[in-house]
Amino acid sequence: MAAPSATTPRAAAAAGWVAALCWIAVLLDGFDLVVVGTVIPALTQPEEWGLSPSGATFVVTIGLVGMTIGALTIGALTDVIGRRKALIGSVTSFSLLTLLCALAPNAGVFGLLRFLAGIGLGGCLPTAIALVNEFTRHKAGRATTTMMTGYHVGAVLTAALAIAVVEPVGWRWMFVIGAAPALVVVPLMLRHLPESPAYLIAHGRRPEAEQIARAHGLQLETAPPLETGATATVRTLFTGGRLRTTLALGVTSFMGLLLVYGLNSWLPTIMREADYDLGAALAFLLVLNVGAVVGLLVAGTFAERVGPRVAGIVWFAAGAVFLALLSVRLPIAGIYVMVFLTGCFVFSAQVLVYAFTSANHPPQVRATALGWAAGVGRVGAITGPVIGGALLSAGYAFPWGFYVFAVVGALGALALAVTRTRRETAAV
Repeated sequence: MAAPSATTPRAAAAAGWVAALCWIAVLLDGFDLVVVGTVIPALTQPEEWGLSPSGATFVVTIGLVGMTIGALTIGALTDVIGRRKALIGSVTSFSLLTLLCALAPNAGVFGLLRFLAGIGLGGCLPTAIALVNEFTRHKAGRATTTMMTGYHVGAVLTAALAIAVVEPVGWRWMFVIGAAPALVVVPLMLRHLPESPAYLIAHGRRPEAEQIARAHGLQLETAPPLETGATATVRTLFTGGRLRTTLALGVTSFMGLLLVYGLNSWLPTIMREADYDLGAALAFLLVLNVGAVVGLLVAGTFAERVGPRVAGIVWFAAGAVFLALLSVRLPIAGIYVMVFLTGCFVFSAQVLVYAFTSANHPPQVRATALGWAAGVGRVGAITGPVIGGALLSAGYAFPWGFYVFAVVGALGALALAVTRTRRETAAV
């Protein structure tokens, strides 16, 4: 590594801009997590589009399909065109297409726009994680978990916004408001978001990389030279002793996002099946996401001590235990505590997968690896609500839904356990 630059207030402020702008990009992902769910009741009304249950399912899942494609493609392109361009382009395209959703004349056009917006948004997460880990002074675990609090903050803010907006002024305004931050965020990114020094070095632009490193008080990362180009960077994930880790990370991420989306979609309904009243069932979802924010902060500190891989294994295993315990009928105070602890471990576990992926790959292919993990994970995000819905339709949601989710958590822990660290891969 190059000698570190002296940390000055100006350098700290410059690095702070990167963290803040990446946090906002992830917050947009949190907005997208819940926004369609908040407007579906309005879209099923006869005076609107009168969506059938199958139509509502299509509208919910089509955006996730777009995100899967976006994470897999933009993640790889990021290591080719640059992380700055990729993140600004993702935020711009997602925001524009989200605004157009407010003007959609029917469900077909709305679904197409959601799909295209998902492609743009899918590139935000891997790019933002790659950038924030490069420009932060914290280790990968803490940097990633802190940034990912934006995801759940965005989800909570959007749910609260829907209460104030959907019924009084109409569902279309949710998408207008969701697109509005780009008017401020994109100009700020153009001014304050630097290019990745690792990307510049990989493309023979070391003087520019050194200048950015000095301005942000960074050390330059070094790594063995790798082939460049989208095809070459993707191929790198499956060669050089990385195949087992790449496949295992895909499985782990699939399991992690299956749990995140499955629980967010069906927890209130499963709790109603367990004879909790509606008010309590809805409150469980809020408690679950509050637990997620707390869990992210704790997981980041723990990951700094033991490493994100070990932390992720522990978090998946603990999440499996608490998911199984949710099947036990407890007094209301006890079940609130159990739901809070479930949120602490289940949602943080997936973020630790991203943290390990970021720390465990050379800088030249880091965004590609993150795109792979996020993209395969989005398939799990589609699968989770489908499994929950099937269990509900069959009448087995409680307690068997929690047992199924617990098995998923255990499989996530096992898959992460068979990955190799960067040092172990180099020895193969």
